[in-house]
Amino acid sequence: MSKQAKAPRATYRCTECGWETAKWVGRCGECQAWGSVNEAAAPTLRAAAAPVSTPAVPISQVSVTESVARPSGVPELDRVLGGGLVPGAAILLAGEPGVGKSTLLLEVAAQTARGSTRTLYVTGEESASQVRLRADRTGGIHDTLFLAAETDLGAVLTHIEQVRPSLLVVDSIQTIGAAGLEGVPGGVTQVKEVAAALVRVAKTRNITTVIVGHVTKDGSIAGPRVLEHLVDVVLHFEGDRNSRFRMVRAMKNRFGPVDEVGCFDLSAEGIRAVTDPTGLFVEHHAQDVAGTCVAVTMEGRRPLLAEVQALVTPSPLERPRRTVSGVDGSRVAMVLAVLGQHCRLPLHGSDVFAATVGGARLTDPAADLALAVSVASAHLGVPAPRGVVAVGEIGLAGELRRVRDLPQRIAEAARLGFKVAVVPRERRGTQRPPHARAVDGMEVIEVDDVYSALLTLGLHNPTR
Repeated sequence: MSKQAKAPRATYRCTECGWETAKWVGRCGECQAWGSVNEAAAPTLRAAAAPVSTPAVPISQVSVTESVARPSGVPELDRVLGGGLVPGAAILLAGEPGVGKSTLLLEVAAQTARGSTRTLYVTGEESASQVRLRADRTGGIHDTLFLAAETDLGAVLTHIEQVRPSLLVVDSIQTIGAAGLEGVPGGVTQVKEVAAALVRVAKTRNITTVIVGHVTKDGSIAGPRVLEHLVDVVLHFEGDRNSRFRMVRAMKNRFGPVDEVGCFDLSAEGIRAVTDPTGLFVEHHAQDVAGTCVAVTMEGRRPLLAEVQALVTPSPLERPRRTVSGVDGSRVAMVLAVLGQHCRLPLHGSDVFAATVGGARLTDPAADLALAVSVASAHLGVPAPRGVVAVGEIGLAGELRRVRDLPQRIAEAARLGFKVAVVPRERRGTQRPPHARAVDGMEVIEVDDVYSALLTLGLHNPTR
C-alpha cells in the first residue's frame, strides 16, 4: 500500500518586506510590522522547455561595444558608477525623503538630454508641472527630455514604447503599481513585479534605467531584498538635513568599484558636484583652540580631511554623558577606555562630547587617533600644535595599527598646507622612540602607541 503524499507545508510571508516563516506570527521578525504576516499561496507553475530569444554563442564572440559606459554629465556620479551610465544597466538610487534624489536625477536627465540623447523622466510622486518648475530653476529644459506623470506600470511601458529613450528615470518604484496584482503600490508583490518588468525592458531595449527607492527608519532600502538583487547598481544618497553637503555611495556595482563616493552641494539653484570637499569639514580657527584635531580618512579611494572636535567637562551625574555626532559611539567609548587605562586620563567623571565639522560622518577606524588627540586636548585644556594631522587605528592595548593608503593620505594633507603628520610606525619591533621623516614636504612622525603620540604633541598626563 503506497503512502499518501504529504500536503505542501504552508508558509507565511510579510506583505511589507517579504520575510517568510513556517508559522504565523503577529509581528514580522524582519521589519517589526504588526499584522503584516499572511499565508502565502503555494506555487503551482512547473517550468518547461521553451524557445530561446537568442542562441548561445562562445563568450569570445560576444560584443562589448554596446556595454561601454557613457558620461552622464555629472562627473561625481560617473566616479561612483565607474565611468558613467552603461546601456541596459538597472540602477537603484535610495535615500531619505528630502535628501535630493529627485534633484540629482533631474540634473542627470537634463545633462543626458543636452547631448541630444532621448531621455524619459517618469514621476509618480509629483505632478508634471511641479517637475517643470524645478527644471526651470535648475536649467534643465531640453527638447529631448520627455516628462510623464504616471503611477501605472502599463502606462509607463507605453511611454517607453513611444519615446524610445536611452535613459529612463523612474521616481519612485514605490509609487508605480501593476494592474491585476494583489496589494497596493509599494507592497512586496507590487514592487517585485514592477522592478522585474522595468529591468526586463532595460535589458531587452538596452535602456539605462535609474529607479528611485525609499528607505526605512533604520536607513535600509524599503521593500523586499530581491529588489537589490534584480538591479546592477545600488547607490545610497545620504546627507544631513542641516547641511548642503550630500554624498552618493555605491553599495553594489557590477560595472565598477564599490568603495567609491561622490560629493555634491545641494542648494536652491540645484545640485552641483564638489570635486574637493575637504574644505567643508575643516574649520579655520583664528587662534589655537583646545579639543580639536584633523583626521585624514578614506572615502572610497579619495582621501578626505575632517576635523574632530571634543568637549570634556566635569559631570554632576552619577553616569556621565557620552554624546557623539558624526562619529561612531562605540568607537568613542573604546577610545575613552584606552585613554583612561593606558594614558592615565581620568575621564570617568566627565561628560564627553565628540562631533565632526560640517556634518561629516567618520566610519574609518583611522580617525581613532585624531579623536584621542582631541579628547586629550580638551581634557588638559592644551591645544594641539597647529598644522598637525593624526592618522591611526587604536587597539585595546593602546597600540597604533597601520592603516591603508597612508601615502595618499599624507599627500592630500600636504597639498592642503599641513606640516606635521603623526602616524603609526610602518615596521614594528622593539619599543623605540618616535621617528621623524620628511614626506611630500611634511614632517611625518612615526609612533608605536597612543601615549607616544600624545607625548609627541605635548598632551600627556604628567601624573602618569
